Amino acid sequence: MKKFVRAGRLPAFAAAMLLTFGGSGQALAQQVGNLPLVQAVVKTASAVTSPETAASTLALGSDAALAQQAAVLQRAGWPLYALVDRFAAGAPLTDEANCIAVAVYHEARGESLEGQMAVAKVIMNRAASGKYPTSWCGVVKQPWQFSFVRRGQFPSVDQSSTAWHKALGVTRLAVANAVQSVPSECLWYHADYVAPSWGRNLTRVEKIGAHIFYRA
Repeated sequence: MKKFVRAGRLPAFAAAMLLTFGGSGQALAQQVGNLPLVQAVVKTASAVTSPETAASTLALGSDAALAQQAAVLQRAGWPLYALVDRFAAGAPLTDEANCIAVAVYHEARGESLEGQMAVAKVIMNRAASGKYPTSWCGVVKQPWQFSFVRRGQFPSVDQSSTAWHKALGVTRLAVANAVQSVPSECLWYHADYVAPSWGRNLTRVEKIGAHIFYRA
C-alpha cells in the first residue's frame, strides 16, 4: 500500500523518520523498503536536520536533545500519546525526576495523558515558585500535600505496568519542557469530587479530567 505525504509536510516528516530510525539517508531508505519517496524526503529534510545530527541527538539523551526530537515529531503531526510512548524508554531518570514519575503514577494514572502532564508541571512549577521546597522530591514529599505519600515514603509502583511506562514518558517530556501544559503560575489542583476551602481564594485555570487546576 502506498503512503503519500503532502509536500508542505515533507521536511518535518523526514526529520521525524530520521529521528525514529537514525543512521544515514541510505540506511533509512533500506529500512522502509527503498521507496523513491524516501530519497526525496531525506533530501528535502536537509534544511531541518542532517542524518549525522539526528543520530548524535538520539545518542545524547539530554533534556535539550529530547526537546528537540519531540519538537520535530510534533511538527510531523505526532499526537501526545505517540510522544509519550516514544519517550517511555530512554536514559534512566534522575532521582529528582523519578519523584515526579512516582507522583504522576500515584496521583494521575487514571487520568488522560494531558492530565498526567499537568500534574507533573504543577510539581515543577512549585519547585520554581519560591513558595515551596526548591527540589521536585521536596515538593512531592512535603507534608500534607500529596495524599499517597506516607511519612515521607513512597508506596511501591508496578514497574512492569503500562501506567508506569506512561508516567516515565510523561515525566521525560515534562522535564524537557517539550510539551505545552498548564502555565507556570499554576501551583495547585484538586479532584473534582472535593471542594477544599483554599480553592475559593484562587483563580481556576482549567479542568482536565477529574482534576481542577488553579493559580493565585
